[in-house]
Amino acid sequence: MRHPSSDPARPARISRRTLLVAAGASLAAVPLLRPSHASAAADCAGLDDPAKKEIAMKLVSSAENSSLDWKAQYQYIEDIGDGRGYTAGIIGFCSGTGDMLDLVQLYTDREPGNVLAKYLPALREVNGSDSHDGLDPDFPGDWRRAAQDGAFQQAQNDERDRVYFNPAVSQGKTDGLGTLGQFAYYDAIVMHGDGDDPTSFRSIRRRALNSAQPPAQGGDETAYLNAFLDARVWAMKQEEAHSDTSRVDTEQRVFLDDGNLCLDTPLDWQTYGDSYHIG
Repeated sequence: MRHPSSDPARPARISRRTLLVAAGASLAAVPLLRPSHASAAADCAGLDDPAKKEIAMKLVSSAENSSLDWKAQYQYIEDIGDGRGYTAGIIGFCSGTGDMLDLVQLYTDREPGNVLAKYLPALREVNGSDSHDGLDPDFPGDWRRAAQDGAFQQAQNDERDRVYFNPAVSQGKTDGLGTLGQFAYYDAIVMHGDGDDPTSFRSIRRRALNSAQPPAQGGDETAYLNAFLDARVWAMKQEEAHSDTSRVDTEQRVFLDDGNLCLDTPLDWQTYGDSYHIG
C-alpha cells in the first residue's frame, strides 16, 4: 500500500496483516459454502488462469503503483511515513507488519547467504514498529540488489500467492463468483488483509452477506458484488489512507455495471484520477 495513514491507532497496513502468522490458513477458519448455483463462474476462466492473473496484477499495480508494469516493482522500497517502516516489492511488503520478515526468511531458506539474510535479526526486532534500527543505511540498496535475483522475485511471487492471491481466489470460487468477483476479493485482501477487525476482508465479506447472497447460496451475482463493493467502500472510508475509493468506484464498479463478470478485455478504468487501458 502506497497511501499513508493518518490514523496511528489503526494504520491500514497493520490491520492488513494483523494475523499474518496464520494468514496462509486464515480463510479456512470461516466455514465455506460449496458453489451450487449457476453463475458467471461456470462460463469464466478463473482469476488463476495465467492471462486473467496477469490482468489482476496490472489492475492492482495501477492502484498501488500508478503503473501497469507490476514487474518493475520487485525493486521498489521506501518508507512512506505510514507507521509501518519500509514498504517494498510487488505487493507492498512491510518491515513493520511481518510479511517482509516472512519473505526474507523464505528467500534465505532457498538462497542461504543472500544479500538480505543478514537483516533477519533486525527485521524480527522492528516487526510491529516503524523503526529502521539495524536496517539503515544499507537495507534499501541491498533490497534493490536482491531484486535483480530471479530467486528473490520468485519468493515475492510465492508469498503474494500464499498470503493474498490463492486464498482470495479460493474463497471467490467457493462463493460461486466469476473472474470479476474473484478479483474484487483479491484487491480487498491486498489492501485490508484478513482477520477479525471491522475493516478486514473477512469482515467486509460478512457485511456483504448481511445484505445479499452469493451465487453459492442461490443469490444473484451482480447484486451480491454490489453489496460487497458497498461494504468495501465503507471499510476504505474508515481510514484516511484509503478514503479515495476510486479503485472501486471508477474501476471495479465500472466493470460490474458493464456486466463484465468474466473480466474480459478490453478494459478501461481510472484510479486516483489516472486513466488505464488493457486491450
